[in-house]
Amino acid sequence: MAKTILHKADSRGHANHGWLDTYHTFSFASYFDRSRMNFGALRVLNDDYIAGGMGFDFHPHDNMEIITIPQVGALEHRDSMGNTEVISKGEIQVMSAGTGILHSEYNHNKDEECRLLQIWVLPDKTGVKPRYDQIPYNLDELNNKFLQIVSPEPEDEGSWIHQNAWFHLGKFGNGIRADYKLKAEGNGVYAFIIEGSADINGTKLERRDGLGLWELDELYIRTESDYTEILLMEVPMII
Repeated sequence: MAKTILHKADSRGHANHGWLDTYHTFSFASYFDRSRMNFGALRVLNDDYIAGGMGFDFHPHDNMEIITIPQVGALEHRDSMGNTEVISKGEIQVMSAGTGILHSEYNHNKDEECRLLQIWVLPDKTGVKPRYDQIPYNLDELNNKFLQIVSPEPEDEGSWIHQNAWFHLGKFGNGIRADYKLKAEGNGVYAFIIEGSADINGTKLERRDGLGLWELDELYIRTESDYTEILLMEVPMII
């Protein structure tokens, strides 16, 4: 029998710092809920709104796989590896923090908000050499299907991380059936509704709701609004 855990959008942690309006699906910063520390190897799912010209000064990370998916606007990134990049919707950024990095993140535009999802995944090995990756994807390839944007293998479609994990992103019209078969035994899937609404394995989900499912082989997804965007994050459940 499959197991599930539902996180409604309004149950997330929330902090508004003026320049940053942020929602935390899992415990992060000043938000702490012992029952919401992670979903398997998925440790952080932050939904950030950054005011024009504002952002995070240089700060450290280590031994974490960090995936950033812009939704609106553009994010300017600088790091201790010498990378200076701007990422926007239609791109994803992946960092393996490994032995340690410093980086800053700023809204690239002064006059518009930047919205993004930032996701942290616990790695399957520590002490690796830090790395940076930024890849584009074709937004048209998301139409009524899932596109792989992260996997464990450098040769596969999308970027890659140090974990037996796969991320897929899709956008759908109303009443579309889009099932998903898990890639690895012992993994679970955390589904996050970016926009719209859907039924996943009998659970109704709305905008910014999250649903974790494990001890199953397949997800049965049917969209229920004119525009639905879904992020699927398949991760190991034992860490």
